[in-house]
Amino acid sequence: MTGFRLILALALLLLVAAALALFCGDARLNPVSLGRALSGGETLDALILRELRLPRLLLGVLVGAGLGGAGAVLQGFFRNPLADPGIVGVSASAGLGAVSALYFGLSAAFALALPLAGVAGAAAGVALLFLIAGRGASATTLILAGVAVNAMAGAATALLMNLAPNPWALSEIAYWLMGSLTDASWNEVMFAGPLIATGLTVLLTAHRAIDALSLGEDTARSLGIDLARLRLTVVTGTALAVGGGVAVAGAIGFVGLIVPHLLRPLVAFRPAALIVPSMLGGALLITLADLFARLISGPGMPLYLGVLTALTGAPFFLWLVRSTQRVAP
Repeated sequence: MTGFRLILALALLLLVAAALALFCGDARLNPVSLGRALSGGETLDALILRELRLPRLLLGVLVGAGLGGAGAVLQGFFRNPLADPGIVGVSASAGLGAVSALYFGLSAAFALALPLAGVAGAAAGVALLFLIAGRGASATTLILAGVAVNAMAGAATALLMNLAPNPWALSEIAYWLMGSLTDASWNEVMFAGPLIATGLTVLLTAHRAIDALSLGEDTARSLGIDLARLRLTVVTGTALAVGGGVAVAGAIGFVGLIVPHLLRPLVAFRPAALIVPSMLGGALLITLADLFARLISGPGMPLYLGVLTALTGAPFFLWLVRSTQRVAP
């Protein structure tokens, strides 16, 4: 399948999934309701679409695109199909920032305190990553530094949960860490949208370098690729694309691992050609997963999006590890 046909097919599937997400649910709506919502109507159906389902859908598309695109670039950069956006510690650091806002009560101060703290955590994680790895770090050193950042951010998050002043504060932190689009609003869409879009734009600028790197670092250098600049581009783009999503939706794992792996054979295993399809595939996966989670959730018993992606992603990861071992020489 050519890259254009794959992108077109994924875009059409995403439109179908978006229509299902908008019109399916406890309140079954129709395109007429969507027209009223977009024209500023004040009926109940229009309000449900405009204030609940549309921002939830758009936020899911943004978060999924960020995770899928970042996963594709990281797998090309590290030349490893097991790489995902969490490998450089961005997700854990953004989670720590958001948990800190919940723990210290900043999230109650103003509406955007939680996502701002999440983005600040992601930025701090990236700074710490480069501080640990140092200038001119190899891909292996960057992975090890990412593991260290992940471990420190995870330990600090666990400490804050351990010191939570009451069960309600602990439950608020735990539920946020599960990842969800339930409370999506237009404020969060407008906050996360520019961050994720900027991050994906930065990552797209690395497409030629990622292709060259697939031939090895020495070959990439001989082709004029500045590896230090490429590392900065990849990590910065990932921080924006993934950190912006984690800041507003919590931890949603395995999307950046699953989507690029499934689509890679359809682009003839070309790393650069995988980026845009992975963005669309990530958006499609999050849209469908959130719709499924919303439809099967019962009163007072919600199924969180991050839990659902982990339940499906963990077995896939194990299968991927086993298949990688079988083909290894």
